Amino acid sequence: MRGFLHRRLVRPIVDLLTQGITPEKIALSIAFGLVLGVFPALGWTTLLCLLVAVWLKLNVPAMQLVNYLAYPLQLVLLVPLLRAGEFLFRAPKLTISLPQILAMIRADVWHAITALWVATMHAIVAWAVVAPLAIYLLYKILAPILTRLAQVSGLATPVATAAGVAEVC
Repeated sequence: MRGFLHRRLVRPIVDLLTQGITPEKIALSIAFGLVLGVFPALGWTTLLCLLVAVWLKLNVPAMQLVNYLAYPLQLVLLVPLLRAGEFLFRAPKLTISLPQILAMIRADVWHAITALWVATMHAIVAWAVVAPLAIYLLYKILAPILTRLAQVSGLATPVATAAGVAEVC
């Protein structure tokens, strides 16, 4: 597992750092990619990541990589987000599980969309309530880690600022 994560996540991030992309931009790209990657409407995350990356001038490959890696997490969070949507809107509880949702999609996509439309909209609202805070927290956690990674990799060097505080260039 460690080799997989290093090969599929750490190495591509270091490669982006060597291309001159700032640790902050990469951190923001990862934060958006992860949060958009758990969007509770299956099949939309790739397009959402692309649109947000272009709009905010973030790194498209980094966002898509994280989006791709977040797919299992999207599945895990789908039912909890449906439940959160039910709670927010005081909607009747659907007696449905992830395997049932996936079976509905496999059997008839259009029927699954129409049957789960309202519940999905509620889940999207619940996601939208949590998403900004999640992006902010992920960015605040990742930015110093990636800055340190850039320093350790020799890709960024601390310089003194006018206030005498070290800053990464």
